[in-house]
Amino acid sequence: MMARTSKPHSTNVTARFQQKLLAWYDVHARDLPWRKDRHPYPVWVSEIMLQQTRVAAVIAHYREFLRRFPTVQKLAAARESSVLAAWSGLGYYRRARMMHAAAKTIVRTLGGRFPHSAEAWLELPGIGRYTAAAIASIAFGEPVAVVDGNVERVLQRLAGKPLPAREIWARAEDILDRRRPGDFNQAMMELGATICTPRSPTCLMCPVVEHCASRGELPSGSSTPRQLKKIANYLLDRQDGQVLLTQRPANASLMAGMWELPEIPTPDHQVRPAFSVRHSITVTDYMVHVWERPAIEQVAGQWVTVSRLGRLPLTGLARKILRRAGLVQAGETRQAGLRANRR
Repeated sequence: MMARTSKPHSTNVTARFQQKLLAWYDVHARDLPWRKDRHPYPVWVSEIMLQQTRVAAVIAHYREFLRRFPTVQKLAAARESSVLAAWSGLGYYRRARMMHAAAKTIVRTLGGRFPHSAEAWLELPGIGRYTAAAIASIAFGEPVAVVDGNVERVLQRLAGKPLPAREIWARAEDILDRRRPGDFNQAMMELGATICTPRSPTCLMCPVVEHCASRGELPSGSSTPRQLKKIANYLLDRQDGQVLLTQRPANASLMAGMWELPEIPTPDHQVRPAFSVRHSITVTDYMVHVWERPAIEQVAGQWVTVSRLGRLPLTGLARKILRRAGLVQAGETRQAGLRANRR
Protein backbone atom coordinates (compact mmCIF):
# COMPACT_ATOMS: atom_id res chain seq x y z
CA MET A 1 0.00 0.00 0.00
CA MET A 2 2.77 2.45 0.88
CA ALA A 3 3.77 3.98 -2.42
CA ARG A 4 6.90 3.28 -4.40
CA THR A 5 8.16 0.30 -2.43
CA SER A 6 8.18 -3.33 -3.40
CA LYS A 7 7.00 -4.31 0.12
CA PRO A 8 4.37 -1.69 0.94
CA HIS A 9 3.70 -3.07 4.42
CA SER A 10 7.32 -3.51 5.48
CA THR A 11 7.94 -2.94 9.17
CA ASN A 12 10.06 0.18 8.73
CA VAL A 13 7.72 1.89 6.28
CA THR A 14 4.68 1.12 8.41
CA ALA A 15 6.42 2.33 11.57
CA ARG A 16 7.33 5.64 9.91
CA PHE A 17 3.78 6.05 8.67
CA GLN A 18 2.40 5.43 12.17
CA GLN A 19 4.85 7.83 13.80
CA LYS A 20 4.16 10.66 11.37
CA LEU A 21 0.40 10.26 11.49
CA LEU A 22 0.22 10.11 15.29
CA ALA A 23 2.62 13.05 15.70
CA TRP A 24 0.38 15.09 13.42
CA TYR A 25 -2.76 13.97 15.26
CA ASP A 26 -1.30 14.84 18.66
CA VAL A 27 -0.87 18.44 17.50
CA HIS A 28 -3.74 18.99 15.07
CA ALA A 29 -6.64 16.86 16.35
CA ARG A 30 -9.83 18.88 16.56
CA ASP A 31 -11.07 19.71 20.06
CA LEU A 32 -14.26 17.64 20.04
CA PRO A 33 -16.31 17.02 23.19
CA TRP A 34 -16.36 13.23 22.89
CA ARG A 35 -12.56 13.13 22.85
CA LYS A 36 -12.36 14.46 26.40
CA ASP A 37 -13.63 11.23 27.96
CA ARG A 38 -12.84 7.66 26.97
CA HIS A 39 -15.67 6.21 28.99
CA PRO A 40 -17.52 3.81 26.66
CA TYR A 41 -20.92 5.50 27.04
CA PRO A 42 -20.05 8.92 25.54
CA VAL A 43 -17.79 7.23 22.97
CA TRP A 44 -20.70 5.01 21.93
CA VAL A 45 -23.19 7.90 21.75
CA SER A 46 -20.82 9.96 19.61
CA GLU A 47 -20.05 7.11 17.22
CA ILE A 48 -23.73 6.39 16.63
CA MET A 49 -24.46 10.08 16.07
CA LEU A 50 -21.53 10.48 13.68
CA GLN A 51 -22.81 7.80 11.33
CA GLN A 52 -23.83 9.64 8.14
CA THR A 53 -23.77 12.96 10.01
CA ARG A 54 -21.39 15.93 9.92
CA VAL A 55 -19.28 16.60 13.01
CA ALA A 56 -20.45 20.22 13.20
CA ALA A 57 -24.08 19.13 13.30
CA VAL A 58 -23.48 16.47 15.95
CA ILE A 59 -21.81 18.63 18.62
CA ALA A 60 -24.95 20.40 19.91
CA HIS A 61 -26.95 17.16 19.77
CA TYR A 62 -24.26 15.25 21.63
CA ARG A 63 -24.12 17.73 24.52
CA GLU A 64 -27.89 17.95 24.83
CA PHE A 65 -28.32 14.17 24.60
CA LEU A 66 -25.82 13.57 27.41
CA ARG A 67 -27.47 16.28 29.48
CA ARG A 68 -30.80 14.52 29.17
CA PHE A 69 -29.42 10.97 29.39
CA PRO A 70 -26.09 11.24 31.29
CA THR A 71 -25.77 7.48 31.89
CA VAL A 72 -26.73 4.30 30.13
CA GLN A 73 -29.15 3.63 32.99
CA LYS A 74 -30.96 6.92 32.29
CA LEU A 75 -31.11 6.11 28.59
CA ALA A 76 -32.45 2.60 29.21
CA ALA A 77 -35.17 3.94 31.54
CA ALA A 78 -36.32 6.69 29.15
CA ARG A 79 -39.40 6.43 26.96
CA GLU A 80 -38.71 5.92 23.29
CA SER A 81 -40.58 9.13 22.44
CA SER A 82 -38.19 11.09 24.70
CA VAL A 83 -35.17 9.52 23.01
CA LEU A 84 -36.55 10.32 19.57
CA ALA A 85 -37.30 13.90 20.62
CA ALA A 86 -33.70 14.35 21.73
CA TRP A 87 -32.53 12.78 18.47
CA SER A 88 -34.88 14.82 16.29
CA GLY A 89 -33.01 16.45 13.44
CA LEU A 90 -30.13 14.01 13.18
CA GLY A 91 -32.15 11.80 10.85
CA TYR A 92 -31.89 8.05 10.36
CA TYR A 93 -33.99 7.51 13.47
CA ARG A 94 -33.42 3.78 13.51
CA ARG A 95 -30.02 4.61 15.03
CA ALA A 96 -31.73 6.13 18.09
CA ARG A 97 -34.13 3.21 18.44
CA MET A 98 -31.34 0.67 18.24
CA MET A 99 -29.19 2.60 20.73
CA HIS A 100 -32.16 2.70 23.11
CA ALA A 101 -32.63 -1.05 22.70
CA ALA A 102 -28.91 -1.67 23.25
CA ALA A 103 -28.97 0.44 26.42
CA LYS A 104 -31.76 -1.76 27.78
CA THR A 105 -29.70 -4.87 27.00
CA ILE A 106 -26.63 -3.44 28.73
CA VAL A 107 -28.60 -2.53 31.84
CA ARG A 108 -30.96 -5.48 32.10
CA THR A 109 -28.86 -8.32 30.70
CA LEU A 110 -25.27 -7.22 31.31
CA GLY A 111 -25.87 -5.58 34.67
CA GLY A 112 -24.85 -2.15 33.43
CA ARG A 113 -21.40 -3.37 32.35
CA PHE A 114 -20.19 -2.39 28.89
CA PRO A 115 -18.61 -5.00 26.59
CA HIS A 116 -14.82 -4.64 26.34
CA SER A 117 -14.23 -6.25 22.94
CA ALA A 118 -15.42 -5.46 19.45
CA GLU A 119 -16.73 -9.01 19.14
CA ALA A 120 -18.93 -8.54 22.21
CA TRP A 121 -20.18 -5.13 21.04
CA LEU A 122 -21.37 -6.77 17.82
CA GLU A 123 -23.92 -8.70 19.87
CA LEU A 124 -25.80 -5.49 20.73
CA PRO A 125 -28.60 -4.00 18.59
CA GLY A 126 -27.50 -1.44 16.03
CA ILE A 127 -23.77 -2.17 16.33
CA GLY A 128 -21.88 -3.02 13.15
CA ARG A 129 -18.26 -3.82 12.46
CA TYR A 130 -17.07 -0.21 12.28
CA THR A 131 -18.89 0.96 15.43
CA ALA A 132 -17.80 -2.07 17.44
CA ALA A 133 -14.15 -1.55 16.49
CA ALA A 134 -14.30 2.19 17.14
CA ILE A 135 -15.71 1.81 20.65
CA ALA A 136 -13.44 -1.10 21.59
CA SER A 137 -10.28 0.62 20.37
CA ILE A 138 -11.03 4.10 21.73
CA ALA A 139 -12.60 3.17 25.08
CA PHE A 140 -10.74 -0.06 25.86
CA GLY A 141 -7.57 0.05 23.77
CA GLU A 142 -8.35 -3.13 21.83
CA PRO A 143 -6.05 -3.31 18.77
CA VAL A 144 -8.71 -3.49 16.08
CA ALA A 145 -8.83 -1.27 13.00
CA VAL A 146 -11.77 0.78 11.81
CA VAL A 147 -12.89 1.57 8.29
CA ASP A 148 -15.39 4.35 7.66
CA GLY A 149 -15.77 6.51 4.57
CA ASN A 150 -12.81 8.68 5.53
CA VAL A 151 -10.47 5.77 6.22
CA GLU A 152 -11.53 4.01 3.03
CA ARG A 153 -10.72 7.11 0.98
CA VAL A 154 -7.30 7.52 2.66
CA LEU A 155 -6.36 3.89 2.10
CA GLN A 156 -7.37 3.93 -1.56
CA ARG A 157 -5.40 7.10 -2.23
CA LEU A 158 -2.39 5.67 -0.44
CA ALA A 159 -2.66 2.61 -2.67
CA GLY A 160 -3.31 4.71 -5.78
CA LYS A 161 -6.27 2.61 -6.86
CA PRO A 162 -9.77 1.50 -5.83
CA LEU A 163 -9.74 -1.44 -3.44
CA PRO A 164 -12.39 -4.06 -2.64
CA ALA A 165 -13.88 -3.89 0.84
CA ARG A 166 -12.09 -7.00 2.11
CA GLU A 167 -8.70 -5.66 1.09
CA ILE A 168 -9.42 -2.26 2.64
CA TRP A 169 -10.11 -3.83 6.03
CA ALA A 170 -6.99 -5.99 5.71
CA ARG A 171 -4.81 -2.97 4.93
CA ALA A 172 -6.32 -1.04 7.84
CA GLU A 173 -5.34 -3.90 10.15
CA ASP A 174 -1.85 -4.06 8.65
CA ILE A 175 -0.99 -0.43 9.35
CA LEU A 176 -2.74 -0.15 12.75
CA ASP A 177 -0.52 1.06 15.58
CA ARG A 178 -1.25 -1.54 18.24
CA ARG A 179 0.26 0.54 21.01
CA ARG A 180 -2.23 3.38 20.47
CA PRO A 181 -5.08 1.81 18.49
CA GLY A 182 -7.77 4.27 19.55
CA ASP A 183 -5.66 7.32 18.74
CA PHE A 184 -4.47 5.79 15.48
CA ASN A 185 -8.01 5.01 14.33
CA GLN A 186 -9.12 8.53 15.17
CA ALA A 187 -6.04 9.93 13.41
CA MET A 188 -6.93 8.06 10.21
CA MET A 189 -10.49 9.38 10.36
CA GLU A 190 -9.24 12.88 11.18
CA LEU A 191 -6.86 12.80 8.22
CA GLY A 192 -9.71 11.91 5.87
CA ALA A 193 -12.06 14.49 7.37
CA THR A 194 -9.68 17.47 7.36
CA ILE A 195 -6.82 16.83 4.89
CA CYS A 196 -7.59 13.92 2.56
CA THR A 197 -11.05 15.27 1.79
CA PRO A 198 -13.33 13.96 -0.97
CA ARG A 199 -12.70 16.99 -3.17
CA SER A 200 -9.47 18.97 -3.47
CA PRO A 201 -7.38 17.27 -0.77
CA THR A 202 -4.68 19.52 0.73
CA CYS A 203 -1.79 17.22 -0.03
CA LEU A 204 0.84 19.84 0.84
CA MET A 205 -0.41 19.74 4.43
CA CYS A 206 -0.58 15.94 4.64
CA PRO A 207 1.79 14.42 7.23
CA VAL A 208 2.08 11.15 5.28
CA VAL A 209 2.16 12.48 1.72
CA GLU A 210 5.44 10.71 0.96
CA HIS A 211 3.63 7.39 1.48
CA CYS A 212 0.82 8.28 -0.94
CA ALA A 213 0.66 6.91 -4.46
CA SER A 214 -2.10 9.30 -5.55
CA ARG A 215 -1.21 12.72 -4.14
CA GLY A 216 -4.58 14.01 -5.15
CA GLU A 217 -7.98 12.68 -6.15
CA LEU A 218 -8.31 9.24 -7.67
CA PRO A 219 -10.01 9.12 -11.08
CA SER A 220 -13.67 8.39 -10.57
CA GLY A 221 -15.30 5.72 -12.66
CA SER A 222 -18.79 6.94 -11.88
CA SER A 223 -20.43 10.32 -11.92
CA THR A 224 -22.14 11.87 -8.92
CA PRO A 225 -25.85 10.96 -8.99
CA ARG A 226 -28.05 13.84 -10.05
CA GLN A 227 -30.24 15.37 -7.38
CA LEU A 228 -33.91 14.76 -8.01
CA LYS A 229 -36.18 17.78 -7.62
CA LYS A 230 -39.68 17.45 -6.26
CA ILE A 231 -42.45 19.69 -4.94
CA ALA A 232 -44.40 18.91 -1.76
CA ASN A 233 -47.30 20.69 -0.08
CA TYR A 234 -48.04 20.77 3.65
CA LEU A 235 -50.90 22.23 5.65
CA LEU A 236 -50.30 24.57 8.57
CA ASP A 237 -53.46 24.88 10.64
CA ARG A 238 -53.04 26.65 13.98
CA GLN A 239 -55.92 27.63 16.25
CA ASP A 240 -56.13 28.74 19.87
CA GLY A 241 -52.50 27.95 20.68
CA GLN A 242 -52.62 24.55 18.98
CA VAL A 243 -51.26 23.10 15.73
CA LEU A 244 -52.68 20.24 13.68
CA LEU A 245 -50.10 17.45 13.35
CA THR A 246 -50.10 13.83 12.22
CA GLN A 247 -48.02 10.97 13.59
CA ARG A 248 -46.34 8.52 11.26
CA PRO A 249 -47.38 4.89 11.85
CA ALA A 250 -45.29 2.84 14.26
CA ASN A 251 -44.57 0.35 11.47
CA ALA A 252 -43.59 2.97 8.87
CA SER A 253 -40.34 2.17 7.07
CA LEU A 254 -39.10 5.75 7.52
CA MET A 255 -39.29 7.93 10.65
CA ALA A 256 -41.77 5.65 12.39
CA GLY A 257 -43.66 7.38 15.19
CA MET A 258 -42.41 10.85 14.28
CA TRP A 259 -44.74 13.85 14.13
CA GLU A 260 -45.22 16.03 11.06
CA LEU A 261 -47.63 18.42 9.40
CA PRO A 262 -50.33 16.93 7.15
CA GLU A 263 -49.23 16.58 3.53
CA ILE A 264 -51.85 17.75 1.05
CA PRO A 265 -52.30 17.77 -2.74
CA THR A 266 -51.35 20.90 -4.64
CA PRO A 267 -54.23 23.39 -4.27
CA ASP A 268 -56.04 23.86 -7.57
CA HIS A 269 -56.62 27.59 -7.20
CA GLN A 270 -54.24 30.42 -7.93
CA VAL A 271 -53.32 31.42 -4.37
CA ARG A 272 -49.77 31.70 -3.16
CA PRO A 273 -48.59 29.56 -0.23
CA ALA A 274 -47.90 31.24 3.11
CA PHE A 275 -44.21 30.48 2.60
CA SER A 276 -41.89 27.90 1.09
CA VAL A 277 -38.79 26.12 2.35
CA ARG A 278 -36.19 23.93 0.75
CA HIS A 279 -35.46 20.50 2.20
CA SER A 280 -33.10 17.75 1.05
CA ILE A 281 -33.28 14.04 1.78
CA THR A 282 -30.44 11.92 0.35
CA VAL A 283 -30.57 12.54 -3.42
CA THR A 284 -33.85 14.46 -3.52
CA ASP A 285 -34.24 18.23 -3.19
CA TYR A 286 -37.74 19.29 -2.18
CA MET A 287 -39.38 22.65 -2.66
CA VAL A 288 -41.94 22.57 0.14
CA HIS A 289 -44.93 24.92 -0.07
CA VAL A 290 -46.73 25.58 3.21
CA TRP A 291 -50.41 26.49 3.03
CA GLU A 292 -51.83 28.14 6.13
CA ARG A 293 -55.57 27.60 6.33
CA PRO A 294 -58.18 25.56 8.24
CA ALA A 295 -58.08 21.86 7.51
CA ILE A 296 -60.86 20.30 5.50
CA GLU A 297 -62.65 17.25 6.88
CA GLN A 298 -60.58 14.81 4.83
CA VAL A 299 -57.35 15.89 6.56
CA ALA A 300 -56.76 13.68 9.59
CA GLY A 301 -54.63 14.83 12.47
CA GLN A 302 -54.33 15.64 16.13
CA TRP A 303 -54.27 19.03 17.82
CA VAL A 304 -51.04 19.65 19.75
CA THR A 305 -50.45 22.65 22.01
CA VAL A 306 -47.58 24.87 20.91
CA SER A 307 -45.86 24.46 24.30
CA ARG A 308 -45.47 20.71 23.63
CA LEU A 309 -43.79 21.05 20.25
CA GLY A 310 -40.25 21.24 21.64
CA ARG A 311 -40.75 17.91 23.44
CA LEU A 312 -42.20 15.97 20.52
CA PRO A 313 -40.12 13.82 18.15
CA LEU A 314 -40.68 15.99 15.08
CA THR A 315 -39.39 15.20 11.63
CA GLY A 316 -36.66 17.53 10.42
CA LEU A 317 -38.99 19.05 7.84
CA ALA A 318 -41.77 19.63 10.39
CA ARG A 319 -39.37 21.37 12.75
CA LYS A 320 -38.07 23.53 9.90
CA ILE A 321 -41.60 24.60 8.95
CA LEU A 322 -42.65 25.25 12.55
CA ARG A 323 -39.56 27.29 13.23
CA ARG A 324 -40.16 29.36 10.08
CA ALA A 325 -43.75 29.91 11.30
CA GLY A 326 -42.44 31.11 14.68
CA LEU A 327 -43.94 28.17 16.59
CA VAL A 328 -40.64 26.54 17.56
CA GLN A 329 -38.03 28.86 18.96
CA ALA A 330 -34.26 28.68 18.47
CA GLY A 331 -33.65 27.27 21.95
CA GLU A 332 -36.17 24.48 21.43
CA THR A 333 -34.66 23.76 18.02
CA ARG A 334 -31.22 23.47 19.55
CA GLN A 335 -32.47 21.00 22.10
CA ALA A 336 -34.47 19.02 19.59
CA GLY A 337 -31.63 19.17 17.08
CA LEU A 338 -30.54 20.51 13.74
CA ARG A 339 -30.73 18.68 10.44
CA ALA A 340 -27.50 16.93 9.57
CA ASN A 341 -25.87 15.04 6.78
CA ARG A 342 -22.61 13.17 7.21
CA ARG A 343 -19.36 13.16 9.14
